[in-house]
Amino acid sequence: MQARRYWGLAGLVCVAVGVALGELLAAFTSPAASPVSAVGQAVIGLLPGQVKEWAIHLFGTADKTVLLLTMVLVMGLLAFSAGVLEKARRGMGMVLIGAFGVVGLAAVAVNAQASILAYAAPIVAAGVAMGLLSWVRGRFLDDDLALHQASELRAAKMAADSKGVSGKQKTPTRTPAAIRETSAREASRRKFLVTMGTGAALAVVAGGASTIFRRASVVVTELRAMVRLPMPKKPAAPIPAGAQLDIPGITSLVTDPETFYRIDTALVVPAVNSDTWTVKVTGMVEREITLNYAQLLAKPMVEEHITIGCVSNEVGGGLVGNARWLGWPVRELLAEAGVLPGADMVLSRSTDGFTAGTPLEAMTDDRNSMIAVGMDGEPLSLVHGYPARMVVPGLYGYVSATKWLMELKVTTFAADQGYWTPLGWSALGPIKTASRIDVPRSGAKPSAGQFTAAGVAWAPERGISAVEVALDGGSWVKATLAEAINKDTWVQWKVSLDLAAGGHELKVRAVDGEGTVQTATLAAPAPNGASGHHTVNFTAQ
Repeated sequence: MQARRYWGLAGLVCVAVGVALGELLAAFTSPAASPVSAVGQAVIGLLPGQVKEWAIHLFGTADKTVLLLTMVLVMGLLAFSAGVLEKARRGMGMVLIGAFGVVGLAAVAVNAQASILAYAAPIVAAGVAMGLLSWVRGRFLDDDLALHQASELRAAKMAADSKGVSGKQKTPTRTPAAIRETSAREASRRKFLVTMGTGAALAVVAGGASTIFRRASVVVTELRAMVRLPMPKKPAAPIPAGAQLDIPGITSLVTDPETFYRIDTALVVPAVNSDTWTVKVTGMVEREITLNYAQLLAKPMVEEHITIGCVSNEVGGGLVGNARWLGWPVRELLAEAGVLPGADMVLSRSTDGFTAGTPLEAMTDDRNSMIAVGMDGEPLSLVHGYPARMVVPGLYGYVSATKWLMELKVTTFAADQGYWTPLGWSALGPIKTASRIDVPRSGAKPSAGQFTAAGVAWAPERGISAVEVALDGGSWVKATLAEAINKDTWVQWKVSLDLAAGGHELKVRAVDGEGTVQTATLAAPAPNGASGHHTVNFTAQ
C-alpha cells in the first residue's frame, strides 16, 4: 500500500474533512466569512484588473462559479500533494497543510465581513487536517511501511536462498511468515480504504451541513418576503403603448429580474439582515446620519424605469438591463447631512467591502439617483442588493451601482478611490451611447426577401434620438424607433430590409438625445467602456 496514490488519498481526505469542519464552524460563528469564501474573496481582490476583465468576458455571470470550481481543484491538488510530501519526508505534508491555515487566516483578516470569531474556522480546519493525517500515518501508513520493508527483505533472502549450488533458479516457497505478512498488508489496505471512505462521507456531510446552516439567506429571504414596499410619492410613468415592439427575438423592454445581469465582487451573495441593517452618511458633512431599513422605507419614495449597464459589457453584449426601480432620492439624504464645501465625490461602500466613487454632482442634481429598495414592484432580491443599493442613471455600475449598501462617505477624488479605479479603470465612468442588433443574430439564416431587423439602443441621461443601420457596407438607413419610456431607458428599434440570397453584414449605430453620433472607433471595455458599431453576419436563404 506504499504507492504514492495512497498517501495522496490520505492527504486529500484529511484536508477535505478539515475544511468541511472549518466551514461548519464558520456557519455558526461567522457565516458571512467562511475560510473558503474569504480566500475566494481575497483572490478576487488580488487579481489584476485585466484578469478580472478577461474572466467576465469569457465566463460572463458564471465567473464566480468558475472561480469556486478552480479553487476546489487547486485545493484538491495541494491536499493530495501534502499526503505525498508526508510520505517523502515526515512533517513536510504538515507544513503544507499549515500553510493552508495561514492563507485562510490572512484572507479572513482582510475580509470586510469577518468578525473576531471568523479566525477560529481556518485554525480548526488546519488543525483537524494535520491531526487526521498524523493519525492516519501512525494507524495505517507507518505500520504498512514496516511490513512492506520486512516483506522486501524476506523476498530478497528467499531469492538468494532459492539458488542451488549449480546456480540454477529454484522455485521459491512462501513461508508461513510471508503469508501472514501478506494477509496483514491486505487487511491494513482494506481498513485504510474503509477509513478513507468514511472520512470522505464525513466531509460531504459536514460540507452539506455548513451550506445549510450558512444559508442565512434563508432567514433573509423570509424577512424579504414580509416586506411591504411603500407606495411611491412619485410613481413611474406608465409604459407607452408603442414602447414594446412585437418582434420575435427582440430584447424585452423590461428585463426579468431573474435574468438581469449580475456583475459584482462578492464570491458568496451577502445575506444582509434588514432588521439590523443600517446605512451611514459620513465624511465631509455637517452631521453624520444613520438610517435603518424601517426609516428608509418611511421616506418619500420615487419610482422610475432606469437602464443600467456594466463597464465590462462588450459591443453588442448583454451586461445591461432595464428595470423599474423604487427608492429614495439620494440628494435628499445628502441634503439632510449637509455637504461641506470642497467635496466632489461620494464613496459608497458595500457590506462585502466593495466601494464605488461617484461624482457628487450625479448624486445631487435632478437625475433619479436613488437608494433603491425595490425592483419591478418587489423588494430587491438578494443577488441584486437586498435590502438597499445605489442606482445612478448615466453611469456604469462600477462607479455607481453599489449593492448591499452600508455607507455613503462624502469625500473627494483626491482623497479616495473606488474599488476599480486603482486597477486602471477611469474614475468617472459615464455610459457611452450604444446600440445592439437582436434580430438577426450572427449566424442566423432568415429567408430572402423582406426581413425586419430589430434591437435596442441606450444612452441613459441623454436618451436616443435616432438609430441607423447599414447593410453590406451601404449607406446608413434610419430605423423606426419605438416610443421611449424616458431618457434614462433603452429604446427598441426596427427596420425593414430587402435581403438577397447569400451572406450579409449588418451594422447599427445610434444618435443620442444631444445629437452625438455613436462612435465607430473600436475600444475594449477597459478603461472606460467599449465602443464601436455592433455588427452581425448572417445568410439569407
